Amino acid sequence: MVGFAPAQSIVFEVKEQELQVPGINIQEKANALQEVVVKGQKPLLEQEADRLVMNVEQLNTAGDNALEVLKYAPGVRLDKDDNIIFRGSGSVNVMINGKMTYMSGIELQNYLKSLPASAVSKVELIANPPASFDAAGTAGIINIQLKRDETLGMNGTMNLGVGQGRYDKVWGGLNLNYNTGKVSLFTRLNAGHYNSFNRLTLRRNINDSLYNQVNYWHPITKSYNVTAGADYFINKKHTVGVMAKGYASPENTLTTSNSINYNAAGVAFGSMDMSNPKEASSDNYSLNINYKFDIDSTGRSLSFDADYVNYSSEADQSFTNNFYGASGEATQVPMQLRSASDAEASIKSLKVDYVQPFGKGYKAEAGVKSSWVSNDSKIRFEEQQEQGWVNDEKRTNSFVYNETIQAGYLSLSRNFSKKLSMKAGVRAERTMADGHSVTTGEVVKQDYLQFFPSFFVSYSANDNNQFSASYSRRISRPSYSSLNPFTFFSDPYTAMEGNPFLQPSYSNSLQASYTYKSSQLLSISYLESNNFVASVIEQNNATKVSISRPENLSQARYLSLSSGGTLPINDWWTSTLQLEGYYSTVSTPVFDQAYNSKQFSWSASADQNFDLPKDYKLQLSGYYSSPSIQGLDNMQANYQIDLGLKKTFWNDKATVSLKLRDVFNSSRSRSTLRYANVDMFWQNQWESRRVNLTFNYKFGSNKVKTARNRRTGTGEEEGRL
Repeated sequence: MVGFAPAQSIVFEVKEQELQVPGINIQEKANALQEVVVKGQKPLLEQEADRLVMNVEQLNTAGDNALEVLKYAPGVRLDKDDNIIFRGSGSVNVMINGKMTYMSGIELQNYLKSLPASAVSKVELIANPPASFDAAGTAGIINIQLKRDETLGMNGTMNLGVGQGRYDKVWGGLNLNYNTGKVSLFTRLNAGHYNSFNRLTLRRNINDSLYNQVNYWHPITKSYNVTAGADYFINKKHTVGVMAKGYASPENTLTTSNSINYNAAGVAFGSMDMSNPKEASSDNYSLNINYKFDIDSTGRSLSFDADYVNYSSEADQSFTNNFYGASGEATQVPMQLRSASDAEASIKSLKVDYVQPFGKGYKAEAGVKSSWVSNDSKIRFEEQQEQGWVNDEKRTNSFVYNETIQAGYLSLSRNFSKKLSMKAGVRAERTMADGHSVTTGEVVKQDYLQFFPSFFVSYSANDNNQFSASYSRRISRPSYSSLNPFTFFSDPYTAMEGNPFLQPSYSNSLQASYTYKSSQLLSISYLESNNFVASVIEQNNATKVSISRPENLSQARYLSLSSGGTLPINDWWTSTLQLEGYYSTVSTPVFDQAYNSKQFSWSASADQNFDLPKDYKLQLSGYYSSPSIQGLDNMQANYQIDLGLKKTFWNDKATVSLKLRDVFNSSRSRSTLRYANVDMFWQNQWESRRVNLTFNYKFGSNKVKTARNRRTGTGEEEGRL
């Protein structure tokens, strides 16, 4: 008997007559049982009513960062510029612990790269968010949950990693938590030094000539980010919290470009090279104040969030362009340019949410939100001439953008039984915005009101079989940088510029899924995006200059089927498989010419984990993506193989991981574009093959959890910065 010492009766003999068995008296042990430890393992994928959850701790992510973790999630991939693609669309909002990050695409990438994968707890894929979420993001929302241990006492984790590809990398971080039950404090510190490269190869056919171009990008980036917060549990009903976050990323970059021009006979008739050193820095800090009132034990509650975010960046760079003839002689004096740019944005947000259960299994939710955005960007270009540095008016600009969004929502849900639940809601958002180019005098004003319904149903036949279906209407507002009419020349032949006349795009999304145990055996998704934004290249055959500009295109449709999950082969081998198929169509006029593209594509990933003796684990993973279409790009196939080894020790508190990414150095982004007078091929190569060594250590208390979940009020605006 648990807690007592063994006992034995006196010896007795069984004969023919009746026998009274002697009593047995047992004594309590002096060393009583202190605790029982129950160990279990979460599945890699968990299907909830409105989202699919990937538990990152079930992956061997040695040496990976938070951005690379997303590639393991079903339906998620990264494009050539490390932009996040979800369900075939780049219009996806990324949240950290339910809160937007208020960074540009590049700044968001750098921030996620600065977070080690060991800091990520789970990734939530919300294809059709409910009405309580912002309506932005036609493809849905990806919510990255970072680890925050709220057990009583002091605990934390630390990590340190080094990596080597073509260049070196080093990173480290510390996560501390302290919880008394009345007060909960936490802080996260991460820093990294990343030396990397990127090679972009372009081949353009213009009339009867071929223009070959190679751009080599070598950034040396440092990143520092800190997050600190506190929750004060006034009593069982009232809780207040505060959270502050800061991020800084200085960067030194050298970009070089070489372009060789060939005639129809394949004979070189000229070339150009460019050198572009750049010093840049960006800073981002935010503050959130939260209050929650749990009104009664039925679940009635009221919560309030106030947020402030400030973002700033600046960059100084110079350009030296040399032009040569067929025999290599200089054909003109080198063109020299320099620029200085800075941008600053502030975002304020207020949000109130109310939850009211009533009747038999009913629950109503309502809320309002207001956000105010101010964005000011300036750039000054100068050209070296005989009289000195002279302002380049065609490249110099100043752009001011202000936006206000007022929103409100109402939703109703009911649990009809333990098996069936339904939820429906509607969100209204009014957007008032104006953009002003000080230099060109362009002014754009917008004022529109839109409604966004959503619906969810979930049915659990039993513990192992679950069915779910959802629908939502979504909006994708242009990013602030894409509205900026600045023209950025990466070399004399290639440039990017914004479009202040961009309109928001809208989508209708349907999804149905069947989950068996921890596997999503079948998921069917349909996404129709209207007026969607994609990059369109306008090519001038006379000057040979190609300018990429975001434009509203007519319609894109994505129909996808996916299946995947975790399968234990035996006690020491676990296999995780994902298989997805897409049918994509794009129909739109481009430069007054009809453009229609259709493509069936598929991707597959396999992750094999082997438990070896002495707490070693071996991981072999692979990924393949077939040719596909992305906007106007026709993407070519891509694949990658990774190999990892992990060792745990010190009672599972310490882990050392070794990982070789892209064993065969095969990962590339390649695409062709053919429309109007554009005939182009590009290939983007990065430091995909590298080896990483990481050390993680957990310390402190691991008992008595008192977790509190909250989602702050910041909305989709940060993803557009």
